[in-house]
Amino acid sequence: MNLTPIALSCLLAYSSNMATGYQTPDVSKQFSVTGPMEIKLRAAILDSVEFLKLITMMDVDQIKGQVVSVGNTGIATGRKSGGRFTSGQDVKGNTYELVETDSCAFVDWGTLAVWANAGSERQFMKLMSENATMRFALDILRVGFNGTSAAADTDPVANPLGQDVNKGWHQLVKEKAPDQVMTDAIYFNPDATGVLKDGEYKTLDAIVTEVKNTLIPEQFRNDPRLVVLVGSDLTAAAQTKLMNQADKPSERVAAQMMDKSIGGLRAYTPPFFPGKRLVVTLLPNLHCYTQKGTRSRKSENVEDRKRWEDKYWRFEGYAVDEMQAYGAIDEAAMNIGAAPAV
Repeated sequence: MNLTPIALSCLLAYSSNMATGYQTPDVSKQFSVTGPMEIKLRAAILDSVEFLKLITMMDVDQIKGQVVSVGNTGIATGRKSGGRFTSGQDVKGNTYELVETDSCAFVDWGTLAVWANAGSERQFMKLMSENATMRFALDILRVGFNGTSAAADTDPVANPLGQDVNKGWHQLVKEKAPDQVMTDAIYFNPDATGVLKDGEYKTLDAIVTEVKNTLIPEQFRNDPRLVVLVGSDLTAAAQTKLMNQADKPSERVAAQMMDKSIGGLRAYTPPFFPGKRLVVTLLPNLHCYTQKGTRSRKSENVEDRKRWEDKYWRFEGYAVDEMQAYGAIDEAAMNIGAAPAV
């Protein structure tokens, strides 16, 4: 299929608008994104996926360095004889490292033709822009929750969740603070009756309480910003049990809402979060850094692949501010069902 005349006209307008916005003569040739447009691109990515606004997205100057503490954990009040009280945060040894990160969001010619005929030229440009920024934004979370390594040559077929693109938050904690991640077998058994076996839990509330009380130190445990990130497999198992037991409309509503608060903590199931993982943490504790001045873009029609490609290159990486404020059960340790007989 070839591009239709109206699609070609819309793409010309899209390219022209993009060139004006980035103050570059030709967006089909790679160009640096600097100054105000760097800030604007970052804002567009944040706006495209709401969850990114809840974590710490930050530009840094160096490829390697100390994790940038957001400075909002632990006690900040006290006194000192003969002077003023201060309480510093010990981040010594907690470092980050950024790696080359290359994204490409494409739209095939057939879709371009549909978009061009579906609305105005302005609507077409909006669809194109949102497609690129949302793809870039979702990949930040995809890699952040699933990344385990940074391969020289990544394989998206073998690693569809970006496991080889970069080391994400969970992997960093497993390597740098392994005691914060439970790896012994846990059994979530909503159908349990009678006495529970060792490692067996009937409710997610009980599991969250165990993680919070066992892995989260006292200085973070009652922080009102503490939340639970819970996989969809776990919430589905809990909701199925509640829905099967519910025989009143009000009880069914309660069952549908149960994943909003678990164990007294606000609950989230972020995009691409592993289905059987459970994490108790502060959302600003999860950091994603981009090296300032490294962003570059390119937007072009690639005839050999019959598609329009929007490309975004930069140095990027992940960090966890306070390792002790991250307590988790690894998905490999979580089982849905009864614990085996002793």
